[in-house]
Amino acid sequence: MTSLDRARTVAEARESGSAWLRSAGVPTAEADAELLIGHVLGLSRGGVQAAAVTGAALNDRARSELVEAFSRRARREPLQHITGSAAFRSLELQVGPGVFVPRPETESVTQLALDVLAEVPGTPRAVDLGTGSGAIALALANEVPHAEVWAVENSPRAFVWTRRNFRALGTPTSHLVFADLADALPELDGTVDVVVSNPPYIPLAAVPRDPEVRLFDPAHALFGGTDGLDVVRRLSATARRLLRPGGTLVIEHGEQQAAAIAELLAHDGWRAIATHQDLLHRDRATSALR
Repeated sequence: MTSLDRARTVAEARESGSAWLRSAGVPTAEADAELLIGHVLGLSRGGVQAAAVTGAALNDRARSELVEAFSRRARREPLQHITGSAAFRSLELQVGPGVFVPRPETESVTQLALDVLAEVPGTPRAVDLGTGSGAIALALANEVPHAEVWAVENSPRAFVWTRRNFRALGTPTSHLVFADLADALPELDGTVDVVVSNPPYIPLAAVPRDPEVRLFDPAHALFGGTDGLDVVRRLSATARRLLRPGGTLVIEHGEQQAAAIAELLAHDGWRAIATHQDLLHRDRATSALR
């Protein structure tokens, strides 16, 4: 039995739950505790904080559900798998086993594609290759509603979640395709304005540090061959096929891969190759022009 089993109020649950997660090595224990309590009680994080201050009580059912939720998180299961959702820009995406959980860093990568897309006159076209949960594609479609957006995914397990998110958040001009990125969308060759991707880019020999990634994110979405760039090479070829002259490619990557990707793209004939940093000033994305 943990002290959470004996919690009688939201405040006690928050205190004991935070302590449990800290002891399990969860780096965001306090925040995760409030989010888990909110998930079980149907409250926002602010609502949980208010309930703790006002001495709100817990019933037996809620306490039992909290013990189960905190037990899963203490085993380092991603918070988003437990709640079933992940925030991404203005969207709430459905996620779970089999699909990569979108990260805050990808929001800034998405912004690079959005900035280009918003400047294209008429009805611009964008393609998200290896869309996973659909995060990038759905953000583009919702934030630039006059654009046509295609999302491509080839993992059956991930596609279950992509389809759910497109049903809930898709727009009349967003399209979901099950295909391998190497030969996807030949009907769009030479007509696309922006191709964006967060491909698998971890080298095979690398072991992800965080248990949430190592134990729960699908390997299909993580590992990109010996040097991590196998999928990036295919991505470069596909983007050159899809993009119109002057179209833009945006690729997310690891912070140590910028130079190698710039060299790869230069060899393939891309121009105006530029590296972009995330909010922590780490090399996070590379853009180039067709």
